[in-house]
Amino acid sequence: MKAVFFAAKGGPEVIEVRELPDPRPARGEVLVRVRAAGVNRADLLQRRGLYPPPAGLREEVPGLELAGEVAAVGEGVTALKPGDRVMAIAGGEAQAELAVAHERMLVKVPPSLTFDEAGAAMEAFVTSHDALVTLGGLRSGWTVLLHAVGSGVATAALQLAKAAGATVIGTSRTADKLERARALGLDHGILLGKDEPRFADEVRRLTGGEGAPVVVDFVGAAYAAENVAALAQGGRIVVVGTLGGNKAAIDLSLLMRRRGEVIGTVLRPRPLEEKIRATRLFAKDVLPLLAQGKVKPIVDAALPMARAREAHERLEKNDSFGKLVLTF
Repeated sequence: MKAVFFAAKGGPEVIEVRELPDPRPARGEVLVRVRAAGVNRADLLQRRGLYPPPAGLREEVPGLELAGEVAAVGEGVTALKPGDRVMAIAGGEAQAELAVAHERMLVKVPPSLTFDEAGAAMEAFVTSHDALVTLGGLRSGWTVLLHAVGSGVATAALQLAKAAGATVIGTSRTADKLERARALGLDHGILLGKDEPRFADEVRRLTGGEGAPVVVDFVGAAYAAENVAALAQGGRIVVVGTLGGNKAAIDLSLLMRRRGEVIGTVLRPRPLEEKIRATRLFAKDVLPLLAQGKVKPIVDAALPMARAREAHERLEKNDSFGKLVLTF
């Protein structure tokens, strides 16, 4: 098979396409003929040697999600058969013509989704559902503060929050991304300055002084103090990413007075059973919305595997809106 391959640790120039041995499914596993695989910021970190995959997976082959057709099934697999259209999150090695996944990690692709869309769906929607609902406890009528609103996960979180009956306040450093997010249901957009971001006062103004019960943050340290200031009584800050740094100073007395919680989360290193649980919750709550067209994966561009370097360069420049996908 052909696969995206990191020949060394470094910039996009280390990306190659190489021939590798075909994987084989073990008991309970499924071999997938990959048609599309999303590109995520974790791939950029892995390329630089900063985010290794779980044990047993090649560090040189990236990929956290895939969509394709079942090519073969291992012993004991009964829920899927060759030819089924499937999608899944993965610990790694998804950006290849063939990939292996545990039977219970796979979800059937709704007929309404193309492979390109399905390849962009799982990481974004599983992560956002986990952050908003499982960890954030989102309820209808609440306000959600969503940072980096043009990112792949944030475009999914925005749609899920709206589908749940929430009001969404989004932030971005790019006016165009705020405008495009409004087409997905964004209620209020806050354009942030390039240097020192300030948004808490505006969030409190928009919420009548109450603040946001749920904050989903992909930026981290740079936004931490403002997140606490923007939080509602009893609210939760769910930290999904640290693009703006991982060490922050916050006012703990304010967090205490707000009776707030700061919850950190990461999906990839979780034990298999926890990832299966997140996948099953996605299948129950989100898959019907995708099938009905009430939410949709936002694909900025679908590029052939040979253009993987370009996909990494575009993601590093932060030019994309939604997800970049590689096709195989």
